[in-house]
Amino acid sequence: MPQDNKGEARGFASSKLSVLRKHPYFADLEADAFEQLCRYAKHATLKRGTPIFAKGDPPTSLFAVISGTVKISISSPDGRNAILNLIGPGEIFGEMALLDNQVRSADATANTNCEMFTIDRREFVPFVRSQPTLAMKFIELLCARLRWTSDQVEQVILQDLPGRLASALLRLTERRKLTEGERTLAITQQEISEMVGMTRESINKQLRAWASRGWVRLEHGAIVVLKAEPLQALIEAGPDDSN
Repeated sequence: MPQDNKGEARGFASSKLSVLRKHPYFADLEADAFEQLCRYAKHATLKRGTPIFAKGDPPTSLFAVISGTVKISISSPDGRNAILNLIGPGEIFGEMALLDNQVRSADATANTNCEMFTIDRREFVPFVRSQPTLAMKFIELLCARLRWTSDQVEQVILQDLPGRLASALLRLTERRKLTEGERTLAITQQEISEMVGMTRESINKQLRAWASRGWVRLEHGAIVVLKAEPLQALIEAGPDDSN
């Protein structure tokens, strides 16, 4: 993965390092410990479509996104794709394999042009061992990832298309903390179809129906949630009332 020649993160603007400091898992680190973490962080820029790691790869690094979006996905031998997660600015990924030292369980790809920090496993694991509070934070993170996956499985098994789509849109707005006014999600209809396990055509038809009601607005490469309440009501009503 491309990395800047300057190497260690201490040479980069504090606005970029604030991605690490503002993250809830690093925010409570003592100043000395945070400075040590920053010395481990290396800066990288990636173009859209650049592979970061593939399923089965050995775990070498932890990643923190500064800008852009990273797609976590899996694919079948016949070419079908499923998006498990979209990681945005201020979020970290790659922690599971890093901590249990097992191979990567999915592919990670730059979904847009991205900027990020990487921290080598050989430096990060001893650092976590020296910071018990941080270790507990990562346990919380792993539990959150498991709950996210459990919610996705529940949607696929128990909800019809409108329910799956409404749940996915609202979960993404919550993840991005888009809570006031219009909530713009930088996601294509193809990407959302791969998240909920339905065809792009079906997704487009449902979104257009909601757009006609003023619930969403469709933009190039984005979906704007205008009214969250009817989407939430649709989820709670269940399949019988989710047309």
